[in-house]
Amino acid sequence: MATPERIPRAPDDAPDLGLRLRARRKRLGLTLQAVAERAGLTAGFISQVERGITAPSLSSLAAISQVLGIDMETVFQQPRGAESLTRKDTRPVYGFDPNSLKYERISSYFPGNLLRSVIIHEPPGHRSAPISHEGEELFFILSGSITVELDGVRTVLDAGDSIHFASSRTHSTWNHTAEPASILHVCTMDVFGDVPAHGIAGPPPGDPLPRTER
Repeated sequence: MATPERIPRAPDDAPDLGLRLRARRKRLGLTLQAVAERAGLTAGFISQVERGITAPSLSSLAAISQVLGIDMETVFQQPRGAESLTRKDTRPVYGFDPNSLKYERISSYFPGNLLRSVIIHEPPGHRSAPISHEGEELFFILSGSITVELDGVRTVLDAGDSIHFASSRTHSTWNHTAEPASILHVCTMDVFGDVPAHGIAGPPPGDPLPRTER
């Protein structure tokens, strides 16, 4: 399966994503380390996201947003998944950065649903940040090859291979090849922000997130 040649469209507010996350964290009086520990990420990675050096994955942004008590759609617009059926020729291909990960949402949303699924298009050399969180997930390699690291153990997966694991295990992926890879990713984490955020600390979700506060 080849990576779609459609140009991914970043949201209009993508350039100030890091600034908005930093502003929210500052408003809550949280340190980078505090957010990192609660999100299952590293302080260095979150700092890079806030400074616009690194584009987060859907799962890492979802984890950060949960800690900050904000809805995903506040900082990143995604297809809503209103329809049960998707077609390969009409699915939007989107991402934070045209040179980073691209996604195609293939799961819908309805009350009580647990599975969230996307096709991930991972460019050559891309490494995701190690993360751990609640839930479970599955990778099925559609094309190309990637390295999956679970609790420090690396496994190379080729087209047709799969891996299913508890998301509480520290995990990351790396496209170690010179070719793009496409991956079917299924998880129970709310990577689309379909469910309103409750937050782990700070004001309630209704508290507006400023666009430029530093």
